[in-house]
Amino acid sequence: MATLISTIVARARLDLLEITPRFWTNAELLQHATDGCKDLWKSIIDLYQDHIVTMDATNVTLAASSDALAGVPTDVFRVVNLQPRIVGPSSTNPGLVFKQATLTSPQFVQARAMRAIAPRYGVVWYAIINAGAPVGAPSIQVAPQVTAAVNLALWYNPVVPNRTDGADPAVLTAINPIPGEADKALEAYIVAFARSREKEDRAPDAEWLSIYATEKRNLLVALTPRSIQEPETVASFMEWPDGMSGDGVGFGGD
Repeated sequence: MATLISTIVARARLDLLEITPRFWTNAELLQHATDGCKDLWKSIIDLYQDHIVTMDATNVTLAASSDALAGVPTDVFRVVNLQPRIVGPSSTNPGLVFKQATLTSPQFVQARAMRAIAPRYGVVWYAIINAGAPVGAPSIQVAPQVTAAVNLALWYNPVVPNRTDGADPAVLTAINPIPGEADKALEAYIVAFARSREKEDRAPDAEWLSIYATEKRNLLVALTPRSIQEPETVASFMEWPDGMSGDGVGFGGD
């Protein structure tokens, strides 16, 4: 079961030998917990195992004759996948594919010079520009334009929100958003940075930072791979994927 942030803050208070707030406020420890979540988040999304992914299948659209998507959520940090909202036999965009490019790549530049296409078959390239979350929603430019509106589904890595849901542990109802049994890592992060107030140089506590580093390293190891049903293999150069071969086997050949 997911652990409440209030529980992790309470455990940190035990380590700080201050169960009742006197020197450290709950709001202060909450901010350290949030900062710890953000630090772990940075490393976890770079595992590329899709632990922290949100899908928006409500707001994102591409209007006819438009060169940018509308309705991009403000918490989008990194796009994972973009496709028409409805796929399959009932889709009005059965062969439409969205592929990522950079704004100045040959594919995108050439596509911008094309006439608008009917959004049924073909490739629409998209380029992500501007800061993105937490500064604000990124702009997602597209090329070529389409002749009719397309409703889209967007999968993305969201940023960790700031936890501002109260200073008293009794009302800190948010759960720890970090997967992989990260409670001890957050506890160590809170204590390490909280103890900086006890030092003249305001530096985090070195011993607790070491505990945090160990917990973080073990966490990242445990989070990969997501599945062990099949052994991890890498195809060699010119090797066909499983079930396929160059003589037609796997493609319906004899």
